[in-house]
Amino acid sequence: MSTMVWILLNFSRNTRNCRQGENRHCFSDTPADRNYRWQLMRMAILFVMLLGMTSFSAARESPNILFAIADDWGFPHAGAYGDPVVNTPAFDRLAREGVLFQHAYVSSPSCTPSRGAILTGRYHWQLEGAGNLWSIFPDRFRTYPEILQEAGYFTGMTGKGWGPGRTESKHRMLAGKRFQNFQEFVTERPQGAPFCFWLGTNDPHRPFEKGSGTRSGIDLTKIKLPACFPDVLKVRADVADYYVEVQRFDSLVQNALTILEGLGELDNTIVVMTSDHGMPFPRCKSNIYDTGVRVPFVIRWPAGGIQGGNRFEAFVSLIEVAPTLLDAAGIERPNGWPGSSFLSDLTGKDFTRKREPGSRNQVIFGKERHVVAQEAPDMGGYPCRGIRTKDFLYIRNYRPERWPNGTPHYEKATIPGAWFADTDNGPTKSHMIFQKDIDENHRKLFALSFAKRPHEELYELSKDPDQLNNLADDPAYAETQLALARQLKKKLVATGDPRASGAGDEFDHHPYLGGAPKHPQWKKN
Repeated sequence: MSTMVWILLNFSRNTRNCRQGENRHCFSDTPADRNYRWQLMRMAILFVMLLGMTSFSAARESPNILFAIADDWGFPHAGAYGDPVVNTPAFDRLAREGVLFQHAYVSSPSCTPSRGAILTGRYHWQLEGAGNLWSIFPDRFRTYPEILQEAGYFTGMTGKGWGPGRTESKHRMLAGKRFQNFQEFVTERPQGAPFCFWLGTNDPHRPFEKGSGTRSGIDLTKIKLPACFPDVLKVRADVADYYVEVQRFDSLVQNALTILEGLGELDNTIVVMTSDHGMPFPRCKSNIYDTGVRVPFVIRWPAGGIQGGNRFEAFVSLIEVAPTLLDAAGIERPNGWPGSSFLSDLTGKDFTRKREPGSRNQVIFGKERHVVAQEAPDMGGYPCRGIRTKDFLYIRNYRPERWPNGTPHYEKATIPGAWFADTDNGPTKSHMIFQKDIDENHRKLFALSFAKRPHEELYELSKDPDQLNNLADDPAYAETQLALARQLKKKLVATGDPRASGAGDEFDHHPYLGGAPKHPQWKKN
């Protein structure tokens, strides 16, 4: 480099001195000498450009990606969000050293469609049959791990990936090759190759080990129950058992962070830690209230310019994870992805401690068929869509004649014995159903979770953060309701949602490959 710099400097001085008539070893002005000087100058410029490109490439070394996803972990159940009971040191560390998101939402509060949306960068209603639980993933949709693998990344996964369901082509690996654990993956990784790893788990999916929370020392009196649950000991104990599994997932992530630190690669690894939807309790999982679609979310990447200790208050959808990760890897997102990368929002020089909503001031989500939970011969789900802003939640229920969480008449169910089947069986569900008539509060909470719902719902969050008081029939909110309904419709049309054009019943006709939660007294013939 020093030789080239010397050539450039002396060439410049010589040319200037010749113009000034100074006799300092001037090059002659013959055509041959002019051509020689020009070739010399081109060589020097090309060398400097190549050097700059090499430096830029080194500064933009492809990041590793560790995407850690829980199964049924709801917001705000982490220490970093102020939960007084659950112990999540790995998540809390990532929050201190990265960016903690206050408003992260899944596309659907159901495992298969939510995970498909994350992997493809598309809303679940854009995934045909894969917009349902226990479905078939179409070949024509590519996933971000497949795109990264084509670009030279070493990809892999462990635990629960996409699903439950199956791919159209057998043995297709949507999140990468399966490994026993993260340690095995990094051991087999080719030297120098960037990696993308999906760290999955079945925690905290039901069933739980009954009494595990109490035995672990969790103080039941300190648990902050969701307002849609009755405050009884049985329910508190059930939530404590759920917390134990949240903590087990956190330990899994902590082990992966320790491995990366040992390799010296933690800082240039984009670490994302989140969930596929809310906790497996009534009015949570398979519902599009905050208890079902709002999830913990944190991202850490100091080598990429993400500063620690920040909170992100703006709204993000997990369909934006895929374009963000491709953006960080320097890969253009495919056509047809509705979400955009939020990487620049996290690395910009103007990032404040609490990035407030700007253009990211709302998010949309919805639900198609979770379990086949209606009465025979109905194979449909409970289709609904919602739009969430800072101030309001608006919900459109497309088939209000159906049971929102499955029929109570298990003798008549399409799947024999299916009983309120969009809600996983467990102590809280059983208590709320079998004890619903012990007092007025229990009757109210039972209705909120299991009774039929109106065509529209509207909740004002400053007055009703728990989203329990439906204002859709209040004339004082008619204008707000209409505006939100129009905004939702516009976004659904823009993303090609079949429900927006009246064709949404096609989701009910796709194959269903799973079973259903059964009534406790149901016995197979």
